[in-house]
Amino acid sequence: MTPGPKPRSASLSGPVPWIVAWRFLRHRRSRLLDGTARAALVATALGVTAMVIAMALMSGYREDLQTKLLSGNAAVLAYPLDADQEARDLPAETVRKLLEIPGVERVGQVAYAQGSLSTAPPPGGEEARQVEVTLRGVQPGAGVLSGSAAQLGPDGDGVPGAVLGAELARTLGASEGEVLRLVVLGFDGGRPRFHYATVRVTGTFESGFAEFDRSWVALERHRLRALTGAEGSTDLVEIAIEDPGQAPEVVDRASAVLSTEYLVTDARNLNRSLFAALAMQQRILFLVLGLIVLVSTFNTASTLVVLVRERTRDIGVLATLGVPPGGLRAIFLVYGGLLGAAGTLIGVALGSTVAWAMTEFRLIRFGPDVAAIYFLSSVPFRVEAGDLLAIVAFTLAVTLLACILPALLAARIQPADALRYE
Repeated sequence: MTPGPKPRSASLSGPVPWIVAWRFLRHRRSRLLDGTARAALVATALGVTAMVIAMALMSGYREDLQTKLLSGNAAVLAYPLDADQEARDLPAETVRKLLEIPGVERVGQVAYAQGSLSTAPPPGGEEARQVEVTLRGVQPGAGVLSGSAAQLGPDGDGVPGAVLGAELARTLGASEGEVLRLVVLGFDGGRPRFHYATVRVTGTFESGFAEFDRSWVALERHRLRALTGAEGSTDLVEIAIEDPGQAPEVVDRASAVLSTEYLVTDARNLNRSLFAALAMQQRILFLVLGLIVLVSTFNTASTLVVLVRERTRDIGVLATLGVPPGGLRAIFLVYGGLLGAAGTLIGVALGSTVAWAMTEFRLIRFGPDVAAIYFLSSVPFRVEAGDLLAIVAFTLAVTLLACILPALLAARIQPADALRYE
């Protein structure tokens, strides 16, 4: 008799590992297995939630801080290299060439000086309120901050206008239309001298950046330079651009236009150390919170150990039918991966929802004293796609690593021993 063809061993390929792992995941036999699976799911979800919220906090804080800094100073700045250059306005031809650079929206000259602002003495013998301020002189028609409008011209009585930061106005108790006394430190013939002026509050601004809101006062540039004697103020050229990411290219082109009379730089370079420290802090926070996810993988590994014990006879049947050890390993790796993926998705959804609520309702807000430390009066939570991708990849990777040992234990079970297992 001619022997028939040798039966082929069952090959666990294609969707078969997924089908078996899914059936194991849906049909559990003991409370112990149910409990460990729930613990693994909850632990993974909580760990991922914490990572999503923390990364959204750091990303939101870093990006909002950068945006607020650029709202007070344009993305590209040019510093005159000599005092004579500071005293002169940019030629119209130079301004035109700067505006022709791709991406440039606005070109303006601003001046900065230091001084103090005080209210009129109130009746009853109380002392007037006085605050040290930073004076920002802008060109007529320009905004106090990038993209804002200001009314700084003199009124009918010839009193110049001033726009105050919102927190500064609250500190002084000054309202729109009120007349304030301004003292500016300037120079006369190379000697320091105080100059006095009266200004009228024509409005307030609120940038969300604590340093600006609590200490900045905007005046017209030519008036500020007159008060300081032109020697007590610092002039610079601001070049506002559409996309801050284009700043390096604009710096190169602007340097060619302004030649060697100006030092042109990217405003972000001035705060490079700050943003580098924040980026490093975010990476460290990612690793620290990643320990929560790493600990949660022990629950997933425990679930697989219990599953191997509960399904020992099923493992023996599969091995008897010809499923190779590699196929058995794949089943349990898929089981652990599905459990980790479910916890990850729940954590991402929950963390993103919490981050949205935190930003929408401004649940983290700072008072003036705390805002002076963190620079911002409130912190937005910004969920970035790159952060989510890193969190998901990290969680799934450590989950699968934790599943390797239980999967190896399942693949080493002998069919004869498994079928006799009670």
